[in-house]
Amino acid sequence: MKTIKRVPEQPPGTQQPPGTQQPPGTEAPTRAELLDGEGRGRLTRGNKAVLAAFFFFLVVIVAGSVVHLPYAVMSPGPTQDTLGTSADGKNTPIISVSGLPTYPTDGALRFTTVRVEGGPGFPVDAFDVLQAWVDPARDVFPVDDIFDPQVTKEQVAEENAIQMEGSQEEATAVALRAIGKEVPTHIAVAGLTDSSKAKDLLKVGDRITAIGSDSITSTQAVRDALQKSRPGDTVSLTVTRSGKQEKLDVPTIAGQGGRTALGVLLGLDHDFPATVKIDAGAIGGPSAGLMFSLGIYDKLTPGPLAGGRQIAGTGTIDDEGKVGPIGGIHQKLAGARADGAQFFLAPADNCDEVVGHVPDGLDVFKVGTFDDARTAVESVAKGQTGSLPRC
Repeated sequence: MKTIKRVPEQPPGTQQPPGTQQPPGTEAPTRAELLDGEGRGRLTRGNKAVLAAFFFFLVVIVAGSVVHLPYAVMSPGPTQDTLGTSADGKNTPIISVSGLPTYPTDGALRFTTVRVEGGPGFPVDAFDVLQAWVDPARDVFPVDDIFDPQVTKEQVAEENAIQMEGSQEEATAVALRAIGKEVPTHIAVAGLTDSSKAKDLLKVGDRITAIGSDSITSTQAVRDALQKSRPGDTVSLTVTRSGKQEKLDVPTIAGQGGRTALGVLLGLDHDFPATVKIDAGAIGGPSAGLMFSLGIYDKLTPGPLAGGRQIAGTGTIDDEGKVGPIGGIHQKLAGARADGAQFFLAPADNCDEVVGHVPDGLDVFKVGTFDDARTAVESVAKGQTGSLPRC
């Protein structure tokens, strides 16, 4: 009878490669033989390389999230329908009118927003920048190209709030004039800078009617009148405060480029024949002015202007109804399409930036005035857009 020698079993958890045999007279190494004399596993060169790479990866992760970079990242923000209700959960109308008859609306007239990270108080890290570089809907800029390096986040927020208030004021004036109402305009103090020497003299809301012997009818008239004096001189201002006229001697300062300035933020103040309230939440800046004017006009005129269509847009609006350029047009196009808009109103001066960045399914029209924008919306509602100018 032939004797069969039994091969010792391998330790649990190990396995030889298929088709291999151990040399005659040898057995699989035991766990004790795999450990050194102190019972610790030996690190091979490969294991050391893996650990080194792992620790390097950890260092990169930590550094990338801690080191702040001097960049600003622009991303698509949400849109809001000027014909709808606020997004703060209160369900209040974004635009409400009292003192004039209003009419039902249909469809959407959306203003668009941009989310900006990297400004004062909101730094970005390496991972924010890397993610933005590979996302076609986001842009990266040197932070000083977007924000004044001397301003604080509180100053940015204050200026944005002032600009938003001004855009609403001018949008209201344009819409009311479009329905035939008379709306007188006044130049008013909207805020004072930290460097202003007029803090104890001027108040927010003061209407400037004259500087010296020059009547003031526009912000440019203020700038022109001030240049007749040198920085540091005192000028005579005639203002209307709480309905009463006052004369004030106000010291000037050196503004940008050495020009004579008051150190005040100027805005427009109007005498409206009705009360129009706009609730834009925490959103700031002037770029929603065009869409506010269209929304107000739609509520004050019979028949739905948008005709059930989803229309978005952007652009500042001045007291004469001119549409001005804005920043972040790429992000606003992407945000509009993401929120379901099929049509977009773009300022004529932004058209060069629009080309090549229009999302699929979005039709973009070029507008230079309120009348251009109203005509575009009416044409969209009728389905007759063939003759409209496009970017």
